[in-house]
Amino acid sequence: MKKPLKIVVLAKQVPDTRNVGKDAMKADGTVNRAALPAIFNPEDLNALEQALILKDSRPGSTVHLLTMGPHRAADIIRDAMFRGADGGVLLTDRKFAGADTLATSYALSRALLKIQPDIIIAGRQAIDGDTAQVGPQVAEKLGIPQVTYAEQIVSLDDQNTEIVIKRRLDHGVEVVSAPLPLVVTVNGSAEPCRPQHAKRVMKYKHARIPTELQEMDTDYTQMYENKDYLKIGEWSVADVDAEDGQLGLAGSPTKVKAIENVVFQAKEAKRLTAADADINELMAELIASHTLG
Repeated sequence: MKKPLKIVVLAKQVPDTRNVGKDAMKADGTVNRAALPAIFNPEDLNALEQALILKDSRPGSTVHLLTMGPHRAADIIRDAMFRGADGGVLLTDRKFAGADTLATSYALSRALLKIQPDIIIAGRQAIDGDTAQVGPQVAEKLGIPQVTYAEQIVSLDDQNTEIVIKRRLDHGVEVVSAPLPLVVTVNGSAEPCRPQHAKRVMKYKHARIPTELQEMDTDYTQMYENKDYLKIGEWSVADVDAEDGQLGLAGSPTKVKAIENVVFQAKEAKRLTAADADINELMAELIASHTLG
């Protein structure tokens, strides 16, 4: 009989970097998230799908999302619940603000020590930083193995002691095995996440963190007392027993100098036909400029 899994997906609500404008950066070098639309980090959705595939294959398993951010970041926990996750926890506190990868991985690792999952799955990197550092740093802080650039979880033994994973690398594919517990970071080339399910949307649409409940105009007290599945966890620095000096800007040695939107524009255009002479001329230019050869 297959042993159930306790799975945590690390995810992030990120600014949509396709819409970077002049107000995208604050004076202190941090991203002005209020000036940009917020979305579910794309590769974290690939990670969520891998977690849900594992859950589907092992009855009794659970998938919870762990994210850090302002109160609005609870949106991605609800999104994950609509797709198949069982719940989640939002790390939110002013002391977390301005965190780089080092401070972020520290905060997440403190929360994970409290949760004690069997497997931690995350996207390879977030589109607002593209560092691919948080997952590996979390593994190092927890002192557990890590498998990066994962494309598919191939198999897992019945007692959850060893997992086999396919990795997608620059020059090919490799298959590795690792013991649990471990951290897995997932590529964007992995299976895309399943869509939101209408029945789950109806069931979890009122899921809230405590702060959101306090801000609601309507009294839903009775409903939340009777439906624990609508309660999303909300943890502060005190809840994860973290040291203030390793959090937020104070614990972040990385400083951003500038953010800008770069648009590539061709200085000149050349129209070619399918004639041999035009093709030969193009190839000669590409070879001369060392673009080819």
